[in-house]
Amino acid sequence: MKDSLIIALDFPNKREVLEFLKPFENEQLFVKVGMELFYSEGAGIIEELKAQNHKIFLDLKLHDIPNTVKSSMKVLAGLGCDLVNVHAAGGSVMMAAAVEGLEAGTPAGSKRPYCIAVTQLTSTTETQVNEEQLIGVSLVDSVMNYASLARESGMDGVVCSPHEAKLINSRLGAAFLTVTPGIRPAFRELHDQKRAATPEFARDQGVSAIVIGRPITRSGNPFESYHEILKEWKGDNR
Repeated sequence: MKDSLIIALDFPNKREVLEFLKPFENEQLFVKVGMELFYSEGAGIIEELKAQNHKIFLDLKLHDIPNTVKSSMKVLAGLGCDLVNVHAAGGSVMMAAAVEGLEAGTPAGSKRPYCIAVTQLTSTTETQVNEEQLIGVSLVDSVMNYASLARESGMDGVVCSPHEAKLINSRLGAAFLTVTPGIRPAFRELHDQKRAATPEFARDQGVSAIVIGRPITRSGNPFESYHEILKEWKGDNR
């Protein structure tokens, strides 16, 4: 899990996913299946990716009453994903229930998926935190509050921006995972990301894993883009 580069498979269907993966047939990737793809293809897409020996982050961001989240995680645990998530805003009882569901649903002899909690989306701004969410503290303080609750609730880590990772590591320990979307190589468009950063910056902040979509999936040569970004992430300038 540590030092992973996770490719966001933000495609509408399996056909486009398989076309994208063709150049990577001899590599094991860590890929993210989000809501659009999962809702389109269902559990079948997970089976397809597992058959190709890829690691999977199932990014559904569960947020519901504790019993519903627990039952849902029990089902998701049986899919064999490596990483799943919830919204920390669901509260400590809900997060603890998510872990209970994963443990109950993981087949005997298998390792349960890591479970992380979304703090604040990387598209969220300080203004939105204060004026729309009516949270009377800074965005960073909100992220830290959610991260602390997540750790106390048994989560394995959080989703945050690279800008909060160092502080989370210093307060909650390096073993607590920080998974960061919003990664953009230098000179690439930010798109809808507000708190973006380069892979090099994320590495320097002690981020556990980065998630990258469009700079790879929408590039002219996804295979080359992936390996260029991987070198930047790993600090390999050779």
